[in-house]
Parts: sequence; structure tokens; C-alpha cells
Amino acid sequence: MYGDPATIRKILTELGDTWAVVGLSNNRDRAAYGVARVLQQYGKRVIPVHPKAETVHGEPGYASLEAIPFKVDVVDVFVNSELAGAVADQAAAVGAEAVWFQLGVIDEAAFDRTREAGLTMVMDRCPAIEIPAL
Repeated sequence: MYGDPATIRKILTELGDTWAVVGLSNNRDRAAYGVARVLQQYGKRVIPVHPKAETVHGEPGYASLEAIPFKVDVVDVFVNSELAGAVADQAAAVGAEAVWFQLGVIDEAAFDRTREAGLTMVMDRCPAIEIPAL
């Protein structure tokens, strides 16, 4: 329900190649680090969003979505479910086309709000798993 194949394909192939990855830092033990690398291997520009604003995989980081001085197409969310809804709202506010909640990140109210705001959304899926299948 939260990640039908057509929506997954649309986000990964049609909505643009600039992805803000919220929760991405230089911690190689975190899933966000490896997922961001896979996205880069498939031609996505990955923008780290983390309070530390670290450069990761060669891309400068930003402390928030609002701090990014250019448009992002997709916001990939690696924060816990309790914080994810606020990130989805910020994604809509900055003009993103889509929001992707990672495996285990679930907020049904945020899913509904985000879709009502006109954004495409996937929840409880991983793009690093989905993109090779395309």
C-alpha cells in the first residue's frame, strides 16, 4: 500500500536526480551511508542533511532542508518515525516532488498529508533495494 511498484518506479526514474538524504552523516555503520552510495552509483546526486552538516560522498551537507540553496527532487528520510512527519512537512514546504520513508519509518498521517499536498510518497521501503530491480 505504501510502496506500489508504479510509485516506486516514478520516484526512481521520473521525478529528478537530486535527493536530500535526511540523517546522512559520515557514520559508515548507519544504513543511510550505504544507501546514499548506491543512489550515487545509479546517477543520483545525494545531498546530506544532518545537524552536523558534514560533507559525505563528496557532497557538502546542510543542517536542514531549508538550508539547501537549490531545489531537491526527492527527500529520503532516515530518522525515526516520531520525527519523520515533520521532515515530510518540510519537504513539501521546500518544493520537493517526492518523499521516501526508509524501511521501518512509518507515519500514516504524514503519508496522507504529504500525498494531499501533491507530493509522491513511498513509505517503509528502501531505494537501494528497489533501484537495482528497475
